[in-house]
Formats: sequence, C-alpha cells, structure tokens
Amino acid sequence: MMVQLQILGEIVLAMLLGGAIGFEREAADKPAGLRTHMLVAGSAAMLTGLGSVMVTRLGVDQSVISADPIRIIEAVITGITFLGAGTIIRNRDSENKIEGLTTAASLLLAAALGVAVALQQFVLAVGAAVIVLAILHGGRAITRRL
Repeated sequence: MMVQLQILGEIVLAMLLGGAIGFEREAADKPAGLRTHMLVAGSAAMLTGLGSVMVTRLGVDQSVISADPIRIIEAVITGITFLGAGTIIRNRDSENKIEGLTTAASLLLAAALGVAVALQQFVLAVGAAVIVLAILHGGRAITRRL
C-alpha cells in the first residue's frame, strides 16, 4: 500500500507541474490547456510508476526476466506525439500558417515531467517546469516585439 501512496503522490506532483504549464497555455488561448497538461503529466507519472511495480507484482523471478523501463518511456512518448499532432493545425485563413507546435512541444515536456517525477528526480522536474514557464512566458513577449 505504501508504494501505491508514493506513486499517487508522484502523480499529484506531476499534475501540479503539468498544470502550471497548462495554465500558461490556457491563458494564451491554445488548443491544449490546463486539464490536458495535467492529465498528460499525471498519466506519464502513473505509467512510469507502474512499470517499476509490474515485475515485482507479477512474481516473476528477477533472474529470468530483465525489466526495460525505457520501453514504458518510449510508449509514453509515442502516445504524446499522437496527442500533440492533434494540436497542430494549418490555418488557411492566414496564409497557411502552422499553429500549435509550441503546445505540442509543451505536451511532450509535460509527459517528460511526469516521467522525471515518477523516477524521483524532483529537482530536475521542478527546475525544468520553471525553465519552460520562463520560455513560454518570456518567449511570447519577445515574439510580440519582433
């Protein structure tokens, strides 16, 4: 039960970090906002956390099988890239301008935050979230000036 509570706590932290990024996207009126980023980060944390539990829970002899946590991360990335592709659109009204790339990238980063939290890399996850928020917020100001 303690492992489940630990994973649940990691999911909450990942969702808070993803929510911070999602809030910025929501404020910028982008296609994927607060809830989407929270769910992406939380699901990445949960899947990564479950991966570490799976081999033990199934009762498989550790000498017979080698767990490959990289496969879980690859699956998360594959799923998120599909979701991110749905946020990218070509706006025909404004000279075929492509929109949603930053939101797609922020979804991928939210998933990476979830993985980092699940791997208990808390300083890395929080630091990356702060950097991303600075880039998203500061980058918008720079883009307006250009």
